[in-house]
Amino acid sequence: MENLSKRDKKHLWHPLTQHQTANPPIAIVKAKDALLWDEQGNEYIDGIASWYTAMYGHCNDYIVEAMQKQMQTLDFVMFSGFTHKPAVELSEKLMEILPINQSKIFFNDNGSTAIEAAIKMALQYYHNKGDKRDTLIAFEDGFHGDTFGAMSASGLSSYNGPFEDFLLKVKRIPVPQDDTIEEISAQLRKILDTHDCAAFVFEPLVQGAAGMKFHSAKGLDALIKICKITDVLCIADEIMTGFGKTGKNFASDHLENKPDIICLSKALTAGMFPLSITSCSQTVFDAFLSDTVSKGFFHAHTFSAHPLGCVAALAGIQLLSSPEILHRRNYIEKAHTEFASSIANHYKVEHVRCLGAILAIDLDVKMDRYGGLRDKLYQFFMDKGVVLRPLGNTIYVLPPYTITNAQLQKIYDTIVKAIEVF
Repeated sequence: MENLSKRDKKHLWHPLTQHQTANPPIAIVKAKDALLWDEQGNEYIDGIASWYTAMYGHCNDYIVEAMQKQMQTLDFVMFSGFTHKPAVELSEKLMEILPINQSKIFFNDNGSTAIEAAIKMALQYYHNKGDKRDTLIAFEDGFHGDTFGAMSASGLSSYNGPFEDFLLKVKRIPVPQDDTIEEISAQLRKILDTHDCAAFVFEPLVQGAAGMKFHSAKGLDALIKICKITDVLCIADEIMTGFGKTGKNFASDHLENKPDIICLSKALTAGMFPLSITSCSQTVFDAFLSDTVSKGFFHAHTFSAHPLGCVAALAGIQLLSSPEILHRRNYIEKAHTEFASSIANHYKVEHVRCLGAILAIDLDVKMDRYGGLRDKLYQFFMDKGVVLRPLGNTIYVLPPYTITNAQLQKIYDTIVKAIEVF
């Protein structure tokens, strides 16, 4: 029988892939903790936790056991008109760790749809109040997903190019740094004065797809404060940053001014199940309460609050604050800091930065986001048994918390070799 990679080519269409030029996909047959194995038996260290999802390690026994137990009791029931214990318990546990102003949980099935729901909430929030607002505010180079509302908020033309004429109205501002807060605050005030703005959508502290670009917590706080004063809802996209990756449970925990709406996915279920959440404040929820049915939030996904996803999320939250995971989170943060210092002055390194479990290195080499030299860099890592997906000239590491010291060191050593080669 043909191997999986050859069989794959017959019928499958992969994301973020130009199939005319791309190499065949690698068939992964097994995963455990921070390791993946392909059908030839080759071993790879998952240095990005499979798009920052498997933060407690692949096939985590505790999460697997919880899901197995749940599927023997209640596999699925629609969430319109029904509820169930995993959803109720998950809402309670999330409220214990989310910013204190969050009050309600709305279920979706992936990151893009969490953003989509958030944007629709914001637009309908004002519609229900008799206040038509048609403009979003977002950061330059942000990324929020691939559905139309999420694309509208995103600012990366490599993803949005063919659809620009069909998107919502968005005004963009640069991300703030400590020395640009006043300048960008002025830009924001001007937009608010001249447009009917419903919401400010942002990735707090770290722009993932842009190349793990960091910005100022103090600056973001200032922008959120301006929006709150002018009654514009703030939507924090914590899909990448949530669940410990920035050193705190959520990036919003670094802020004094809290968002009105928060979007969660990826590590929410530890990569075990497609599920996402859009949480909001009581104030937002109350705007949908009415004797008029049409003022309700008529937005739904078939698999909303899937019991298996909910129990996976519950198990993940238990692990997030466990002594073992806290120890590993602290170790990774310290190791990243030490490694960043060791290469910061390398003549081929343009910039290096780290925050929590996130490490990013900008090479002083021009590379397109996909194709050409970047693909050679990606293949270099794969040939060394390390899964890293450079974003143009940016190499980033965001490993499972369960990665071993030796595995993390191999990633660092491989990066050093790559820097020398490229």
